[in-house]
Amino acid sequence: MKIFEANITCKVVEFLKESLKNIVLTGAANQMLYNQFGILHSFENDDELSHLKEQLSIKSDAASEPDRVGYGDFQTNADLSDKVAVHLITQKISPDIIIEPTCGKGAFILASLKRFTQLKAVYGIEIYKPYVWECKFGIMDFFLDNPQANKPDIVIFHSNVFDFNFNQIREKHAAQNILIIGNLPWVTNSKLGCLDSENLPKKTNSKNYKGLDAITGKGNFDIAEYITTSLIDTFQETQMTVALLVKNTVIKNIVFDQSKSKRKISEIRKYCINSKKEFNVSVEASLFYCKMQSSPEFDCIEFDFYSKTQPIKKLGWTGQKFVSNIDAYLYTKNIDGESPFVWRQGLKHDCSAVMELERVKGHYTNGLNEEFVLESDLVYGMLKSSDLKNTVINQPRKFTLVTQKNIGQETNCIKRIYPDTYRYLFTHKAYFDARKSIIYNNRPSFSIFGIGDYSFAPYKTAISGLYKTFHFTLVLPFEEKPVMLDDTCYFIGFDKIEFAVYSLLLLNSKECMLFLKSVTFPDAKRTFTKDILMRIDLFELAKSYSEQERQNDLIKLNETYGLHLTLELWDSFIAKMRPAKSSQPTLEFG
Repeated sequence: MKIFEANITCKVVEFLKESLKNIVLTGAANQMLYNQFGILHSFENDDELSHLKEQLSIKSDAASEPDRVGYGDFQTNADLSDKVAVHLITQKISPDIIIEPTCGKGAFILASLKRFTQLKAVYGIEIYKPYVWECKFGIMDFFLDNPQANKPDIVIFHSNVFDFNFNQIREKHAAQNILIIGNLPWVTNSKLGCLDSENLPKKTNSKNYKGLDAITGKGNFDIAEYITTSLIDTFQETQMTVALLVKNTVIKNIVFDQSKSKRKISEIRKYCINSKKEFNVSVEASLFYCKMQSSPEFDCIEFDFYSKTQPIKKLGWTGQKFVSNIDAYLYTKNIDGESPFVWRQGLKHDCSAVMELERVKGHYTNGLNEEFVLESDLVYGMLKSSDLKNTVINQPRKFTLVTQKNIGQETNCIKRIYPDTYRYLFTHKAYFDARKSIIYNNRPSFSIFGIGDYSFAPYKTAISGLYKTFHFTLVLPFEEKPVMLDDTCYFIGFDKIEFAVYSLLLLNSKECMLFLKSVTFPDAKRTFTKDILMRIDLFELAKSYSEQERQNDLIKLNETYGLHLTLELWDSFIAKMRPAKSSQPTLEFG
């Protein structure tokens, strides 16, 4: 049954009915529950007490659970929370104080009461009031079944975790062993903002991103990361241990930030869990473990949570480089430098229904199933991440309109030179005006981003940023025009096909693949980014790429795709990549 929209067992109902029937004052009721269960301040006021007693007299059938997945709310099952507690005991963790910063229904509090027999105090913080009560009811049920169990002082706060003053707990228990345990929300600040959630921190640019990074993807942070780092900052001078279930990206970001923050954390561990099994979600997540009050450490050992035997790998900093597999990285670290060519991201227009086209018998159709005629000059073949499957592509699946040659270029000339195209764009102007990103503010009509001279390079070597495929693709012109890529792809462009092919051979070499696997994170939103790709020093890579290897690889490529290329321009290609004595080249075209 349910009371206060919270599940409650019949055993607890009967106890409360009997124990509260002659109590009318909140203070007396709170004292009784403290004596019996260790719970402090169970009722906030007289109205809560009266309402509970009223509900106890009414039979309430179980109601359906509210859907809170959109808020990153994945309640931990009792088996997993118990296994976490047992694992901590094997690590010789014996806390005096437990803090669960987003305690939900209290799974980790109950596991802690069961497994940590020396507890002196337990603190839970939860914003969703039905969960606050369900947590309290669960504690009552536990002690009714285990009357001889140790009863620490327990406080379950109904509070927004971002407004809660953790300093009061730190000051009170600074000399004691503190364990922060729990399962933090698996959601970003932008997602909660879309849900109009009040459970958000104050908006700050804490990582000091600049320009477009500050207003686009990089400005979007994970709520769990914010909570975890805030707690570490608050408690890092105490004898505290952290054991929190979070997305893998949170752990990666915390370790990455160690180079600047140098937080006093050590013994950093990542215990990978099966999220599909435990929560029925396709999210890569782990138990994040570390200790406070120590010299800062800059790497993290990864284990499988269920076996906990041999480490899988070690991620983190080695020298000045941040990598996903330190041991594997050491074999290829010589090519970790700076690319002699600037990697670019493809076109960004945020208006796919209008801008992404298909061509049928001389006409074009858009995502709105409209058919129309356009002048061909501004129409280019286009590839998306899902198209970059083959090693060589010479025909696009879709087309796109390219309204500018450079960012910010005026688009007024389209009306005069390409009346059909302008008519089409103007008819759909509302779709462009509805684009939410502020990058389009105060820009010419029908503006796009990710456009420049580099976009019109006829030959491109490209890779998908979204897919976890360690394979590069040669993109050839179509109908004597360069093919465009969308903003989920990254590429380098050349005006000679030979240079594009030589770069392709290097990038698809075994050494490059091993390097990329050691510096990329498969659970990242984008496996490949410009930052990652710019680390590939093709000039250094070419030194270990023997003449026999490149000859064999080129023959195979020619035979498979009907090309007729030679290595005659190889030395010229190397010369283009050779670092200048005074500065690093930023070559766009071969």
